[in-house]
Amino acid sequence: MRPAPALTFCYEAGPTGYGLYRLIKSLGHECIVVAPSLIPKRPGDRVKTNRRDALSLVKLLRAGELTAVWVPDRHHEAIRDLTRARGTAALDLRRKRQQMSAFLLRQGLHYSENRHTWTKAHMSWLASQKLAHAEQRLVFEEMMLAMRRRKSASSGWSRRSAPRYRTGRWPRR
Repeated sequence: MRPAPALTFCYEAGPTGYGLYRLIKSLGHECIVVAPSLIPKRPGDRVKTNRRDALSLVKLLRAGELTAVWVPDRHHEAIRDLTRARGTAALDLRRKRQQMSAFLLRQGLHYSENRHTWTKAHMSWLASQKLAHAEQRLVFEEMMLAMRRRKSASSGWSRRSAPRYRTGRWPRR
């Protein structure tokens, strides 16, 4: 009996992480993860189906035309998760502030043009605003609460991860 041929797997990197890569490697097979942007494509080939993509990957793998991406270990992946979460929190806070600014603009409320927004003074000014209708006050208070929550989350991410940035205690590649 002939020995079983070595199997090599490849797949496009995506939002699912690298668990599949680690599983395949733990089973003793070769595996490469390819960035979708590094997969050669023919001009005009825009139809994208799982079957066509799989066949294309097989042909390109056999031809040696695929470039593997670096697969991070679990700790590096955790650091990426932290970085993404911090970025998402900051983006959420920015969106909440933009929503508040648009709401105030619709109400005809303007903070002095010569002063910086989102400072303690600006927040005090916001708290002192009077609105004509109870419904507007409810909207305003909910927006303020949402902003405070996002600010707290954003600050929390930064506060908890800052010691790692300062000490440089990150895993090495």
